[in-house]
Amino acid sequence: MTIDTQAYRVPAGQKVKLKHWATRVDPLYSDKGDYEKRLGAQVERLSELQNLLYAHNRYALLVIFQAMDAAGKDGVIKHVMSGVNPQGCQVFSFKHPSAQELDHDFLWRTTQCLPERGRIGIFNRSYYEEVLIVRVHPEILKAQSLPKEAARAPAIWQQRYESITHLEQHLHRNGTRVLKFFLHLSKDEQRQRFLARLEDPAKNWKFTADDMAERELWPKYQQAYAEMLGATSSAEAPWHVVPADDKRNARLIVAQVIVDALKALKMSYPEPTLDAAELAAIKKRLSRA
Repeated sequence: MTIDTQAYRVPAGQKVKLKHWATRVDPLYSDKGDYEKRLGAQVERLSELQNLLYAHNRYALLVIFQAMDAAGKDGVIKHVMSGVNPQGCQVFSFKHPSAQELDHDFLWRTTQCLPERGRIGIFNRSYYEEVLIVRVHPEILKAQSLPKEAARAPAIWQQRYESITHLEQHLHRNGTRVLKFFLHLSKDEQRQRFLARLEDPAKNWKFTADDMAERELWPKYQQAYAEMLGATSSAEAPWHVVPADDKRNARLIVAQVIVDALKALKMSYPEPTLDAAELAAIKKRLSRA
């Protein structure tokens, strides 16, 4: 069964109120076995389409994930991309910028990691951190050594939205398709996942004091996400608000969106350099060897 993903897509120009977007929907699978079957089929199809993307070598795919802590970004990447050839896919995670990165514009470090034609690039967090965590923590902005006239709020956020959308339009025109996923987690589900990490010694390392500090800023993050989603979802590079309280549902939705985007591209395998007669002759020679 194909999942209709339009319900999760943010229309271009629409203001977003996250309270109107569900963090949980009815299961898209009947049981664990059905989930594994459905995801397996999507993973297999994605693998086939990746091979075609690589051979066609005219398009690239950039997949961006943003979310609050414990929303399941790593799990989605691990499960959905499990069948992808590592030679044709790269995953980048952007954390605290280096001194060199701070001496450039805010898009510089991520632009260097954009996928080549024929490949899939995955950003686990991205340049969108510059209108999310930087907005919630103004002290980070002060450390970016910007000219005073370029660092005035609230104008800076609108200017950064424009820079981002212009970049994504440029990428689209040049063959890179951009898919963006916000894994929408409820505060209560985050609490349950944090508790699970604390109760499992093998997962204690995943929890830090910063996680609790960021959780206290939940309302500010929700406001920053809502404004960012509304300002930067476009026809060329849409945002998808994925209900993330059910990890299996989230993976099925993300997989469907990626498969649909690749299927929509006009791709074909290159024509062979030898004609049918030459190929038959070579086959005949090899058969005798």
